[in-house]
Amino acid sequence: MLDTGAGIGVPASGTREAAQEAATAHHTTHATIPCPPPEAASSGAGEAPCDLVTVPALHGLEAVDILRLRDGVGPVLHDRAGDTLGFLVPPGTADCWDLPGSACTQTLAHARAAAAEPPVAGAGWLVPPEGAYMGTTEPAELRAALGEAARTIAAAGHRL
Repeated sequence: MLDTGAGIGVPASGTREAAQEAATAHHTTHATIPCPPPEAASSGAGEAPCDLVTVPALHGLEAVDILRLRDGVGPVLHDRAGDTLGFLVPPGTADCWDLPGSACTQTLAHARAAAAEPPVAGAGWLVPPEGAYMGTTEPAELRAALGEAARTIAAAGHRL
């Protein structure tokens, strides 16, 4: 699994009230959970740290293909063992991410600034920042792609 390491997380950028609102929204549906808008992503200079959504490799590879078709994939990491993929997403996403079968953690990774060396120990680039369509993957698009990928995998008779 991708290891973000102890102590690498950054404090949540939102207030306690925002976190409570996100928790309340969690009790409705996944589609209504307020995540950072696309403009919250790095401006391209790589100055804002990113969060990291990790998923099993098969699920992630399907989602990468879907996002590439839609020109919506940001940088993606893989662990050297080939067990998981990690999508760099805008900061603040970890505060509201709750998609089963995935995890989202805060990290100090900077999408564009990390081009030479992956920001997570033991990882490599599947989609390096210079080959990505965007500085980060937009959370709603990633959520939709992961849902579509899960349905595709299930239709092929595989389990996640």
